[in-house]
Amino acid sequence: MITKRIIPCLDVRNGRVVKGVNFQGLGDVDSPVRLAEYYSEAGADELVFYDITASAEGRRLFTDILCEAASKVFIPLTVGGGINTLDDFDRVLKCGADKVSVNSGAIRNPSLIGEAAVRYGSQCVVLSVDIARVDGDFRVFAKGGRENTGLDAIEWIKRGVESGAGEIVVNSIDTDGVKRGFDLDLLAHVCMAVKVPVIASGGAGSIADFITLFKTLPGVDAGLAASVFHFGEIKIGDLKTAMAREGIPARM
Repeated sequence: MITKRIIPCLDVRNGRVVKGVNFQGLGDVDSPVRLAEYYSEAGADELVFYDITASAEGRRLFTDILCEAASKVFIPLTVGGGINTLDDFDRVLKCGADKVSVNSGAIRNPSLIGEAAVRYGSQCVVLSVDIARVDGDFRVFAKGGRENTGLDAIEWIKRGVESGAGEIVVNSIDTDGVKRGFDLDLLAHVCMAVKVPVIASGGAGSIADFITLFKTLPGVDAGLAASVFHFGEIKIGDLKTAMAREGIPARM
């Protein structure tokens, strides 16, 4: 049985890790390099780095921090933020990333997914989708959750996978930072729509939330969270011990 992955997410702004609620009210947490080293030693399966204001500010992603972090951690690293071209993919991969996450850049240029998959392989292309309910429908948001694109989220995800995305990160804006559990309804729709790995993001508040996620939706491959890990509310070792006790496969 394939092990379920536990992935801390480092949202970076101006060289610091930040965290908010519902994508708003961002507060300072710590140095991204220090946190990356800590999580690598603590048993995280992967790390995700997002330069969360790169797209909104129209600039390129933080390569200096990425290079330093990649040189000090030895678990897979996914990087996103301001990824708009194949050159951006190339630059991030050369800095040490294992996978590249594309979000707003793919909305502006959907062909980017397929072009990147052809050049680097689908396993390298992660489609990250920020989703919120609008009048009862799942809609795709861009620019760090600031802009409603009007796109149907499930159809957009299906299109991304058909184009070559090898993994999907489902970011629920509705549950982000609220700590009341993952958005199981949204995730169930995504798991039914695609057959590639699905990563759940947004809403983790306790170990029980991860247990509920993996037991309710066996099709979800990984749980991603930020503040509960950053502030020590959940220790990764404790989480994996609880998962094993519940019969959920985890890399110990």
